[in-house]
Amino acid sequence: MSNNLIVGFSGNISRPSSTRRFVESVTEALAKQAGLGHAVFDIEDFGLSLAAARSVADLDPAARRVIRTIIEADALVIGSPTYKGSYTGLFKHVIDLLDPADLRGKPIVLTATGGGDRHSLVVEHQLRPLFAFFEAFVTPTAIYASGRDFIDGAPSPSILGRVNQALGEASLLISARSISAAIAAE
Repeated sequence: MSNNLIVGFSGNISRPSSTRRFVESVTEALAKQAGLGHAVFDIEDFGLSLAAARSVADLDPAARRVIRTIIEADALVIGSPTYKGSYTGLFKHVIDLLDPADLRGKPIVLTATGGGDRHSLVVEHQLRPLFAFFEAFVTPTAIYASGRDFIDGAPSPSILGRVNQALGEASLLISARSISAAIAAE
């Protein structure tokens, strides 16, 4: 099922957040390129029910709607701040609530932010294997950005090259998925 949305999900646990701003930027650009709407969520959008939830059914109705929107998205832009070389624990908790089939075949752009270059492999060593487990179609280009990659909160020209490359790859995946769905519906 499709909701005609590109959905961004950021694993940040506070607002304001450079990770959320980055995910919003990439999500908006992909939605514009694909001619779809967009929505962006972060951990705060799950409210207090997230901490004790062992399944989606344990979430409050608003948090369940966020999960449903993520599952029904045409594509996802995923981002997490990097803590000690990995994604945040609450980000992983949200992903753990999903059924393994929920993201099968879904185009996904991976992003992460961190304090310096030593965390740059988080997208390859942490996020990519996580979404491979879900059999998602993750773009070959992932984007890691540190503080120097932003100017007044916006991605700098140096990081925009990788963003544009990932957007092009995601657009191809979205188009292919749309064609496949149209053929299957006939």
